[in-house]
Amino acid sequence: MKALIVVDVQNDFVEGGSLGVTGGRAVAAAISEHLAAHADDYAAVIASRDWHDADGTNDGHFAAPGTDPDFVSTWPVHCVATTAGSEYAPALATDAITHHVRKGMGEAAYSAFEGVTDDGVPMPDLLDQLGITEVDVAGIATDYCVRATVLDARRHGLGVRLLEGLHAGVAPASSEAAVREMADAGAEV
Repeated sequence: MKALIVVDVQNDFVEGGSLGVTGGRAVAAAISEHLAAHADDYAAVIASRDWHDADGTNDGHFAAPGTDPDFVSTWPVHCVATTAGSEYAPALATDAITHHVRKGMGEAAYSAFEGVTDDGVPMPDLLDQLGITEVDVAGIATDYCVRATVLDARRHGLGVRLLEGLHAGVAPASSEAAVREMADAGAEV
């Protein structure tokens, strides 16, 4: 059985957000078009969201107050739980989403596999419970959270396809390197 994993298509990761990625809004719309045409191809549509704590640095994920983020392991404040920045981007149609996964609650988290459902089921357990053997992956950002999700899906023994045109990255060079790494790990790209 196959699932679609939609990674972090949130307001803070599209243009105008605190960590906006060029092309993020277009990707949100393209994922919605894909779902309109292909939702029935999937046993589940799982969407992940960064869901960071408002207080503190989330275990060093946010740059400490008074310091600049290095954009490698420390970041500006983003996707704080229940704020507008943490909500799905408006262009993403959410009616076909069957499971919502939150990650990064008090810590750094890149892969959707680090998340849990609203009722606390870890993502790997959810996929096992649903009998998922293959996943299509789409979302933001190619070179960070999409990359980490694809690599974890491969480590979990799943067949993985990165959907062309349905992901956007922070930078061209790091996105190209991430796509090569995903392909080297056995993902179809």
